[in-house]
Amino acid sequence: MAAEHRARRVLRGNPVMDGEAEGDVIFTAMPISFYGGVDLKTGRVIDKSHELYSRSIANKVFVFPYGKGSTVGSYVIYGLKKNGVAPLAIVNEETEAIVATGCILAEIPCVDGINIGELRDARKVRVNGTSGVVEILE
Repeated sequence: MAAEHRARRVLRGNPVMDGEAEGDVIFTAMPISFYGGVDLKTGRVIDKSHELYSRSIANKVFVFPYGKGSTVGSYVIYGLKKNGVAPLAIVNEETEAIVATGCILAEIPCVDGINIGELRDARKVRVNGTSGVVEILE
């Protein structure tokens, strides 16, 4: 394995949705509502009160503590995937039913039970939703 692909640190959590993804991290310590909080067509955060306002979660590993809001959020996650602007993977402290259902519908790898504070400064990670492992690469 090339040096650039060796994990600097391995975090073990709980598998929520299987699959693997590797990519750049977009991190927030704030919970998020996908319904009314993320634009379905662009993948940008549209909640003006959120610290990620106007930033895109598309094609990134989205790290946040937990989701909030309406059950329609599950379908927003699915819609993001259908529109090609979904996160590559989701990592949470606690994946509640809304986010878990969205990840399952959209087939987005998801891991919870992770102390997300350990990912605050991570730039790139590999997520294994089957084993519940998150590897910090950069």
